[in-house]
Amino acid sequence: MHEQLLAIVDGVRLTPTQRRIAHCLLDHAPAAAYLSAAEVAELAAVSQPSVTRFAIALGYDGYPALRRALRSPGATTSANTGDRAMRNDLQHAVSAEIDNLARLADRLADGTSDRANIEAAARLLAASRPLPVLGLRSAAPLAAYVGYFAAKVLPDVRVIDHGGSLLADRLEQARAAGATAMLGIVLPRHPKESIVALRYARDCGLAVVALTDSPIGDVADVADVTLHAGVSSHLVFDLHAAPMALAMVLLQAVCDMAPAHTQARLEAFEASAAGRGLFVS
Repeated sequence: MHEQLLAIVDGVRLTPTQRRIAHCLLDHAPAAAYLSAAEVAELAAVSQPSVTRFAIALGYDGYPALRRALRSPGATTSANTGDRAMRNDLQHAVSAEIDNLARLADRLADGTSDRANIEAAARLLAASRPLPVLGLRSAAPLAAYVGYFAAKVLPDVRVIDHGGSLLADRLEQARAAGATAMLGIVLPRHPKESIVALRYARDCGLAVVALTDSPIGDVADVADVTLHAGVSSHLVFDLHAAPMALAMVLLQAVCDMAPAHTQARLEAFEASAAGRGLFVS
């Protein structure tokens, strides 16, 4: 039910009140399909009409129609569910990640809200000098990956992958140096310190672009622009293929903001790399 709810809200631009309702339903996922609009309103501390507007925002005639969709087990499953039932656990885990990538690809179609969000995020990040990239705990490797490639086309990329009091120092230093935006990567289990860092970045005057796994929740509430891609949890440790793909899509959009500058930077790097014999081929 949790994944079904996420699939229903996926790619829909929600108001803060509607995000609260969605978060409440996710918190009560096992019972969500059987709660009345009044019960949802009470649990989310919103009005009953807000619950109705939430359902309409998701494309339903009203809350009863949304509840019927939640009760339909095949509403958000793929057509080849029968084939997948024959697969082993490892195949099922990889297939789930393929689904995450497929959903991401669908949301990148021209004219979608996700495509508009990526372009808005790219404008903010491309204009920031320097550009801080935050990623703590499980998000640290992805932050380093993004930072490595972003540094090929941007003059000053600062990866922040350790917490503690120095984190705030580095955000303040970046802001003092002229930074106007920050990319914050926050993946499950959503470290509290990451949320605090996003809030502190905004307090410092930075626009926050968040790359995370869900369009709702604490991360989305803090960010100016939220980009999301599903994380598969079918193995002992999460798979991050979809967030990594989204990060590279975002970096492509940053490059597209100034193609001539990007090309000049890449050519300069290639000349330097050839002169130093960095690569074997």
